[in-house]
Amino acid sequence: MKIDRLMKAALLGLAVGMVSAPIAATSETLKVMRGSASSALNVPMNRAVVVESETPFAELSIANPGIADISTLSDRTIYVLGKAPGRTTLTLLGPDGRLITNVEVQVTPDIAEFKERLRQILPGEPIEVRTANDGIVLSGTVSSIARLDRALDLAERYAPERVSNLMMVGGTQQVMLKVRFAEMQRSVSKSLSASLGISGPTLGGDIGLQGGSGVFVNSGNLSAAMDGNPATVPAATAGSNGAMTVGFNAGSLQFAVLLEALESKGVVRTLAEPNLTALSGQEARFLAGGEYPIPVVDGNGGVFVTYKPFGVELTFTPRVVDEDIINLELNAAVSGLDSSISFNNNGFAINAFRRRETSTTVEMRDGESFAIAGLLQDDFQDLSGQVPWLGDIPILGALFRSADYSRNQSELVIIVTPHLVTPTRGEALALPTDRIRPPTESELFLFGKTAAPNRPTSGAAGEVAQQDFSGSYGYVMED
Repeated sequence: MKIDRLMKAALLGLAVGMVSAPIAATSETLKVMRGSASSALNVPMNRAVVVESETPFAELSIANPGIADISTLSDRTIYVLGKAPGRTTLTLLGPDGRLITNVEVQVTPDIAEFKERLRQILPGEPIEVRTANDGIVLSGTVSSIARLDRALDLAERYAPERVSNLMMVGGTQQVMLKVRFAEMQRSVSKSLSASLGISGPTLGGDIGLQGGSGVFVNSGNLSAAMDGNPATVPAATAGSNGAMTVGFNAGSLQFAVLLEALESKGVVRTLAEPNLTALSGQEARFLAGGEYPIPVVDGNGGVFVTYKPFGVELTFTPRVVDEDIINLELNAAVSGLDSSISFNNNGFAINAFRRRETSTTVEMRDGESFAIAGLLQDDFQDLSGQVPWLGDIPILGALFRSADYSRNQSELVIIVTPHLVTPTRGEALALPTDRIRPPTESELFLFGKTAAPNRPTSGAAGEVAQQDFSGSYGYVMED
């Protein structure tokens, strides 16, 4: 029975010791010895520490009560509470009025809780936390800008506007952006028109009818305006294609019919693949094209020239936000001169511009792609003209009508792909000119070669040049 009581008492004492041990470990006590210099007292903000004196004191004071508050627990014990970050002095006087000691009290932000929260929110990040005067100093190397921002935001909660950032961002922080511009333009146009000419003495002259314009005119001299046989063939429109003429006589009258038919088709393919590298957070610009001069008249009547860029334009700002996640602020444009529209000013002919532009912000991982812009444009137009009443005649009315049909289609796609990149050695890069060299005089004059092949011996181009592809290669399967 006594053994059971002893065991229960031992277990109870062990439990009490385990519970009270953390409390004792967290208490802070500074002993003040007479005749010796006292060390500084560090007090966390909104926390308290106890100061013990070897000799009893009769009077004590604090230099700045706004930084720390004091109260006496006994004639040898002082309770110090940290109120605001800063430094102040605690003075102890003995019963005889003589100075016992001055204790430097430094109140700092409570970084113990901050460190704990930092480990919970950003595990694995080697961030060092220190106090400096009344603020917090963060140092170390973090893996991304996003984690750096999170650490700074958390530190601001504990020391508002008193956070010093000495952290660095590790890993790859350079982004290469690969952009593909692809555009297809298709155009189809068709036209059909007819003209009729009549000549004879009974009409007193020549008469011409042009179906497309719907105009009835007395030409006055139709024979001079005919191709081939001047008496029977009217002249074709200047610059027309696909003209066919038919002439016949009916008694003293001569008839000439001109049919004009035209069909044109065209396809235009535009493709550009600019690659551009920039540091995270820095803007990069790219222009493949040129600048078009535009004259401008100033207020005094003088003329000066400004330049407008055209071609493939690219401006982007990358930000590596977390490991391989990249935020892209992108402006891309494809522009060109439009010769179909022009403006004449003081003897200068100025062409218009055709421009397709996009501006967006996207976020993606390393190597992923986004189609950030797409444009599908379809323009359709048809026009029909005829001579009044005559164009409504069945079958024969086609001689007095004209029709124009046109359709233009355009499709544009812009695809972006970011990559995290690191620098490499210069000899590992191959240039487009590595495989070509200028010809010698004998190669140019005797053999007519304008360029001679070059087999480099070093670098990446040399490794490729040393490979032999003359024999069989690949996989061979035999039954």
